[in-house]
Amino acid sequence: MDIPPANQSTPLDRVRVLVCRPEPEASRLAGAFRSAGARTRTLPVIERVPIPETPEHRQRVVDLDLYQHVIAVSPYAARQLLERVDTWWPQFPTGIRWYGVGASTAAVLENAGLTPEHPAEGFTSEALLALPPLQHLKHEKVLLARGDQGRELIRETLIKRGASVTVLPLYRRQAATPSAEQLTDSLERFRPDVIVALSGETLNNFIALSNNSSHNCLKSLLLVPTERVARQARDAGFTRVICASGMADEDIVNRVVACYAAEQAGQDQPPGSP
Repeated sequence: MDIPPANQSTPLDRVRVLVCRPEPEASRLAGAFRSAGARTRTLPVIERVPIPETPEHRQRVVDLDLYQHVIAVSPYAARQLLERVDTWWPQFPTGIRWYGVGASTAAVLENAGLTPEHPAEGFTSEALLALPPLQHLKHEKVLLARGDQGRELIRETLIKRGASVTVLPLYRRQAATPSAEQLTDSLERFRPDVIVALSGETLNNFIALSNNSSHNCLKSLLLVPTERVARQARDAGFTRVICASGMADEDIVNRVVACYAAEQAGQDQPPGSP
């Protein structure tokens, strides 16, 4: 992403952006927003805790060569999977099709030397399931690397298409517990203009944490990943909700920049608003 000169005005000059992501992604995204001129705070409202490897889970990795398809649902899931594979496989077994739910997840696999597939557009489970190699899976085995909870759409859909799906749970998500001082600083002192919440679970946890704040977060611009989460946000009372165009840092920042550019141009809604 281009870093504007210090004397160049940008649409995000003095815009206050609150990033609600787990670390280290939160700090990295905050840095990208600062490069576009914004002021930032990070408030991770979800923590990811790796699940200790059990003998059963270890065997699933040892048996990696028995699967025809391996799917990672997020960049974090991909990193955790690669760490475990590296323990048992000096080289990746051949004959496996690898997938990332979105481009960012696929990039993690690609950086490890794989050639993963991912949707050309979109970064949702629905977009992944539209890929041609995942349509007819009779008698084929799929390893699904993910957290211990979450949407069951991928697993259930692939089973309906004939696949034998094995879930490899690599981490659990849990609500973070920021201190009262951190909440006061992030909400009441900082008073964010923009809030970034990139999952429905993140949004729910943020709402719960902000309920007792004197700052009305419902009037902030809220960026969420999908229309499904956008509906959830509007039902909760948020009035300015936009969907990300991609999950890479640059995509997220550019989506907010486009929104502010549209507002400065006098448009009622930013381009692509849900």
